[in-house]
Amino acid sequence: MRKTVWLAAATAAALPLGLTACGSGTATGKGGDDGPLVVGVTPVPAGEVLHHIDDKLAAKAGLKLEIKEFTDYVLPNTALQEGTLDANLYQNQPFLDDFNKSKGTDLVSVVKAYLPPMGVYSHKVKDVRRLRDGATVGVPNDLTNEARALKLLASAGVIELKPGAGADASPADVTGNPRHLKFQEMEAAQLPRSLDDMDAAVINNNFAQDAGLSPTKDAVYLESAKNNPYANLLAVKKGNENDPRVKKLAKLLTSPEVKKFIEDKYKGSVLPVSGN
Repeated sequence: MRKTVWLAAATAAALPLGLTACGSGTATGKGGDDGPLVVGVTPVPAGEVLHHIDDKLAAKAGLKLEIKEFTDYVLPNTALQEGTLDANLYQNQPFLDDFNKSKGTDLVSVVKAYLPPMGVYSHKVKDVRRLRDGATVGVPNDLTNEARALKLLASAGVIELKPGAGADASPADVTGNPRHLKFQEMEAAQLPRSLDDMDAAVINNNFAQDAGLSPTKDAVYLESAKNNPYANLLAVKKGNENDPRVKKLAKLLTSPEVKKFIEDKYKGSVLPVSGN
C-alpha cells in the first residue's frame, strides 16, 4: 500500500518528531532487512518513479518501500544524515558534494537514476535569445543550482562565464553580459510562482513540473543531456551502501521496466540513465 508523507521547509524544527510519528520506525535498518526502506523524495519526478516501483515492481523484488515526500532541497539530506530516512532520491552529484562540504555530512551516491533537464521559462519571450536589454532572470539561490543555471544561460549564448567557472559559479563569474541581464536569486521552489514578476527564470525540472510546466513544451531553452553531470541519484549515509534493500532499489531504478516508465510518462522531459 502506498504510504506518503508531505514535509515542507517550514517543518524543519519539528523534523525528527514529524518523521518518527509518520514513519514506521524502520529507518536505518531498525526494522531489519525485512522492514520497509524509508526513502525521501521530491514529488516529481522522484516521487512518481518511486511510487511506480512500489506499485508495480517492489513486491516481486522482495522490497517494501515507505516514501516520504519533501518540498525543499535541504530536509531530505538532513533527515538522511539524522537517520530518519534510509535513502533519498532527488539530488545530483555536485549538489551532494556541496551539501557534504558545507554541512559536514557523509552522504554518498549509490546509483544514478534519471536526468531531469533544467530549463529557462518565460511568459514574455518564446526564445531565451530574445530577452530584452536589462531583463530580470530568476535563478536558484543555492550554490550548485545557481552555477548550473548560469552555465545553462552561457550555453544559450546570452552570457559568458570566465574560463574554468565550475560547480561554484556565481554572477560574479559572469564576464560577458551584452543584454545587461539582472539576476534575481531566490529559493528554487519559489521560482515558478514568481515567473510573472520576472522576464524569465531558470527552473529545476521537478519544480517546473510541480507547477504544471512541461520542460519539452514550455521551456524557452532546455539543458542538453550530453556530458551532463546533473543526473539525479539514489543516496544513502556512508556505510549503508550494502544494505540489501538499497541494492534492490538501485537495481530496480536502472531496470528496463523503469526506463520504459520514464520514457512513456515524461516523453523527454525526464531522461532515464543506467549504471553507476
